[in-house]
Amino acid sequence: MKKTTITTESGRYFLTDLIREEVDFYLTLQNRGEQPPPFQKPVPQDAVIIKLPEQESWNIPPCDLKLAIANRKSHRRFTPDFISMEELSFLLWATQGVREKLHPAAVLRTVPSAGCRHPFETYLAIQRVEGITPGIYRYLPLDNAILFIRSISNLDKYLTAATHNQSFAGHSAICFIWTVMPSRTEWRYAEASYKVIALDAGHICQNLYLACEAISTGTCAIAAYNQPVADELLGLDTSEEFVIYIAPVGKVDA
Repeated sequence: MKKTTITTESGRYFLTDLIREEVDFYLTLQNRGEQPPPFQKPVPQDAVIIKLPEQESWNIPPCDLKLAIANRKSHRRFTPDFISMEELSFLLWATQGVREKLHPAAVLRTVPSAGCRHPFETYLAIQRVEGITPGIYRYLPLDNAILFIRSISNLDKYLTAATHNQSFAGHSAICFIWTVMPSRTEWRYAEASYKVIALDAGHICQNLYLACEAISTGTCAIAAYNQPVADELLGLDTSEEFVIYIAPVGKVDA
């Protein structure tokens, strides 16, 4: 990715919606009749896929929304306890779960997304989940499953290095690592995509914070990370996909 110089003026311009007035929406890929990018990256034929528990089988305790909002805070200290498979399934559903498939250009999820584009993929650096071998996985929201990518020696140290030596990332039970595939949003919004992609990422992580409150877990959003190290950890083709947000998760003391 080419290095770009950002000034205070250009950064503030990015936060406005003035760019929308400059985009010729008649020329977007959508309005030119091109098919939208798929909502989920393809799965290799020989992939190891782990099916997640369905909602009907969850034993997630009720959680008062008002109380969850009031108690929401960032946690950087985690216990050595494991997270269960159903808890993992719940957290993934809360952040990127599919509610309904309307048609190839619209899949409704548990979080809002500009134009229903949902440009993110969820990767998991799993260290302590019951019944799952530690390693790197990718969530398959259309299948309610996770895809094994690879095992990594000293994963805790790799996560710490990827987050500029924020050691709590390495101590997490799971590290949620969200990547963005900008083409999904660019298909509809062209150059007006980038502010709304950043907004969409915030919606996802806030849902994670609130969902954690229901299962005695905590998280702390990380936007300061080593881009090349984080991208390499997931084995990404960075011309089309790159890490945009990280959130370590673990059990916390009551």
